[in-house]
Amino acid sequence: MFSLRSYLNLLSHHRQILGMGVVLTMASSFGQTYFIGVIGPHIQASLFLSHTEWGTIYMAGTLLSALILPWTGAQIDRFSLTRCTLPTLLLLVLACAVMATATSSLMLLAAIFLLRHSGQGLMNHIAITTVARRFHAERGRAIAITTLGMVLGEAVLPVIAVGTLTIVGWRGTYASAAILLTIVVFPIVVWLLQSVVKIPVSDTLSTPIADTATASKATLPGWTRRQVLRDVTFYLLLPGVLAPAIIVTAMFFHHLNLADAKGWSHTWITGNYIFYAVTAVATTLVAGPLIDRLGAVRLTPFMLVPLAAALMMAALFNAPWVATAYLILAGVSSGISQLSVAALWPELYGVAHLGAVRSLAAALSVFGSALGPPIVGALMDQGFTMEYIYTLFALYCFVGTALIVGALRYRRSTLQEPVSYTHLTLPTSDLV
Repeated sequence: MFSLRSYLNLLSHHRQILGMGVVLTMASSFGQTYFIGVIGPHIQASLFLSHTEWGTIYMAGTLLSALILPWTGAQIDRFSLTRCTLPTLLLLVLACAVMATATSSLMLLAAIFLLRHSGQGLMNHIAITTVARRFHAERGRAIAITTLGMVLGEAVLPVIAVGTLTIVGWRGTYASAAILLTIVVFPIVVWLLQSVVKIPVSDTLSTPIADTATASKATLPGWTRRQVLRDVTFYLLLPGVLAPAIIVTAMFFHHLNLADAKGWSHTWITGNYIFYAVTAVATTLVAGPLIDRLGAVRLTPFMLVPLAAALMMAALFNAPWVATAYLILAGVSSGISQLSVAALWPELYGVAHLGAVRSLAAALSVFGSALGPPIVGALMDQGFTMEYIYTLFALYCFVGTALIVGALRYRRSTLQEPVSYTHLTLPTSDLV
């Protein structure tokens, strides 16, 4: 169960690697939908884009990111942590600069692609893959701490963006992001990396399979990406696992439109993001020890239930308090899903090729996130109400939950192992 002492103890012993994870996931916020979605209506107005046009550009940029993410994400299995992290951070700076100067649909497409690939895709992937591979017995809590960076970003940055939009506009907002990443985040990451690369793998990796004294040369079981692609369980899991990416992305992308439909102010809906974030943090901290104790396989089937309840509440009621309750329930679902899905892949498929496996899952998640906004935008342009759209999303959550339960039951019944289940050498390049 939840124990603050266990988290504090984990932080005291592994503050460098966990601190780096938090910084990277928080920096990813500039490429996440909850940040871009706040700025989106201003971009639309400035460049004279319809809901469908803006959604299509967003989808195209996100899909381009998804197409190359299986390759770029897999590089963490080949190259050092430093060689993966610093270029990705510089790419995010470039992305913010391109967004700040975009004057056409083509430049906007390039900016969205760079933001989604470096921010949403690689920054989170590098942070979570590294932590998931470096921790075993305390993996749930370690990932929980790492994902707090994104939750903090969800709580703080959209509210800040609403303020900066009124002062410096949407271009100035992204120019400020580029400056912040350059003069604040980059030096912090460099400093943390210098400490992390000096930490022996045996200080974090604890597993009954390998001798911790020689963990840098550990022989750990793990599925290859090709083996995963032949696994029926993987495909049965996908619709449910991808549901948060599809639905939550669409929600945050169109939150200002939801506010307009409900008669809420833009400040009210974005101000309530703090409740979403606080709930997500609390849920994440509780879910971490549960995963360490019970496993992600047992927790994952519950992740979409609060989201379905949130969507139905937003569909049925219009009172201002609904925004708070709706975002609290969504935060519960986010806290469970971010952590349980991150821990699910190493539980099911091992860590030897975790970079390749997670990059595949991340690419599909990015692909899913690309679908939500244009679907909602197209439905809105066709005259469908937000209530109707949210009801459809709730039904999808129920279907996704049923498929997750079925997939995991199928996995237990078949006790599937990879075709050539051997003790594969754990790459050390991503750990230093």
